[in-house]
Amino acid sequence: MSRKQYRYKGAEVSCFVKYFLFAFNILFWLLGAAFLAIGLWAWAEKGVLSNLSAITDLGGFDPVWLFIVVGGVMFVLGFAGCIGALRENTFLLKFFSVFLGLIFFLELTAGILAFVFKDWIKDQLNLFINNNVKAYRDDIDLQNLIDFAQEYWSCCGAHGPNDWNMNIYFNCTDTNPSRERCGVPFSCCVKDPAEDIINTQCGYDVRRKEKELEWQRFIYTKGCVGQFEKWLQDNLIIVAGIFVGIALLQIFGICLAQNLVSDVKAVKASW
Repeated sequence: MSRKQYRYKGAEVSCFVKYFLFAFNILFWLLGAAFLAIGLWAWAEKGVLSNLSAITDLGGFDPVWLFIVVGGVMFVLGFAGCIGALRENTFLLKFFSVFLGLIFFLELTAGILAFVFKDWIKDQLNLFINNNVKAYRDDIDLQNLIDFAQEYWSCCGAHGPNDWNMNIYFNCTDTNPSRERCGVPFSCCVKDPAEDIINTQCGYDVRRKEKELEWQRFIYTKGCVGQFEKWLQDNLIIVAGIFVGIALLQIFGICLAQNLVSDVKAVKASW
């Protein structure tokens, strides 16, 4: 046996690491592709592709962007990790591990800053919700997101039902011709368990009642900011566990990629 063959046998790429990283990333890649496809399809359905000026409209949050950005990042990372592992390409593997490490660092930084600047984050959350309350009827995806949040957390508006005065369709001004004037969206309504069909007009004229105590019979009177904070406190262990789990997956992926890079370099050095 030649010296070259003997040295090659002493350094080899771990099949377990290679194919485990490949399988891990192909799922990640396919999931990212699905997110990206959904986001682009929804974007095209809205006609944004034919109206490029809408891209610069930052007045309200468009949930479609969440699918596009998250899906795009997952797709690129999954592609790099999948092809890098399969082809033993050190450039793609290094790109995968560095990019994943950067995301982990940004998440860690964001978590620390969120803890340090809690009051500022709360103010930004208030501003975010208020801006999207104003844009409620402007985007169907945004509308569905707000309705889901208000139903899930049993809340109405950022701090209460009167926040809907900021919306041109729901405000109580005499000049407002809308039938929804002085009302709230149906997602603010207290649900009757006996009703199988959602009454989308249940919030009409609710805020015309003089006493706010009367509102409680028909709609949620607590704001979504307070309800979200309460939910976060009640589910702190679960939320923390999810973030720790995601962080461990990222660290595990980085370690696998670096281990595979080391194996490939060792094999190349033995040639």
